[in-house]
Amino acid sequence: MPLPRTRGTALRQRLAELRGPDVPAKALDARALAALAANPGCARRAILDGAGVNKADLASALGSPSVFGQSQFALTRGNAFEAKVKADGGAELLRLVHEKLDRAAEPPAEARVPDLTASGPQGRTARTELELREATERSGAWTLLDHPMLALDVAGSPAFLEPDAVVVHPDGSWTVVEIKSFPLLDGSADPAKVGAAARQAAVYVLALEEVAARLESSPRVRHRILLVCPRDFSNLPAASAVDIRKQRAVTARQLARLTRIEDIAEELPEGTCFSPELPGEELTAAVESVPAAYAPECLSTCELAFHCRTRSREAGAVTSLGRPVRAELGGLSTVEDVLAAARGETGDPSDPAVAALRRAAALRAEALEAACR
Repeated sequence: MPLPRTRGTALRQRLAELRGPDVPAKALDARALAALAANPGCARRAILDGAGVNKADLASALGSPSVFGQSQFALTRGNAFEAKVKADGGAELLRLVHEKLDRAAEPPAEARVPDLTASGPQGRTARTELELREATERSGAWTLLDHPMLALDVAGSPAFLEPDAVVVHPDGSWTVVEIKSFPLLDGSADPAKVGAAARQAAVYVLALEEVAARLESSPRVRHRILLVCPRDFSNLPAASAVDIRKQRAVTARQLARLTRIEDIAEELPEGTCFSPELPGEELTAAVESVPAAYAPECLSTCELAFHCRTRSREAGAVTSLGRPVRAELGGLSTVEDVLAAARGETGDPSDPAVAALRRAAALRAEALEAACR
């Protein structure tokens, strides 16, 4: 449900204050949103992404610059491949959609590719919704929406998302298309990269479902997306249908768990600002005023991961060892607590985690004793 006008205006002003004076907001894309949904307990990432803070600049200002991201060469190669896939009115792309997802339909000899140009993200979102409605009502025809703009409510703040393409089938159903530059080798690709693409596509599907719910015709958003990649080591496109029902369900559940951005903002000290231009100590204090939920998985998804890892290690938090380890240790939240429980100094012996630790400590002592004989 959208915020009342005055309340929403106040929140936008508050988020602008958090970014800093004259600092433009960084758009929250589907890649970042999928990473945020994978760690819903991290209030730090939620407020920084919600306020549009550039976390890469922030990490550099904190002295812990991020080291991941696509190179300029990879971006150029990816853009060139996408242009090739969409050439000639998307003829090859639509052929792949027909072959992999909808062979029962008439082949896409001709397709409509509407102009989605509009002013600002709100205008582009409205234009996309209008074209989706018209394409759905035009039964029996194929329509390709090139870089449509979708909106998704995230913790009380709208996120504007731009999938590579959305195809409207002759039966009125909708398919998300993801175009990636990593190769399909012998028909398969790196599972980790495919999984990341599936999680990103799940965000687009959720946004499309919100659009579909507003239309009288209630079109079906397909849960099998088309992943298009270069074939082997060539620049020729190949495609695979990817079922993202699991990723969609997980993402929807995790997004619902996110603390509303306005609630996090209300808890921050007055005058808090995350501008990279601030002095180091003041900026560090501002970042540390928002609780984080660091895990090793953050290293591949968040620009602030190195900063948060350092703080997590300094605090002796067991989350720095990974979520599975944290889950096994129950109420023991620090390495010091774990070692004390293993030595029998603290902890309830009836606690399964404490009992397992003491048993492991005893076995280690026996092994060391045997090795010294």
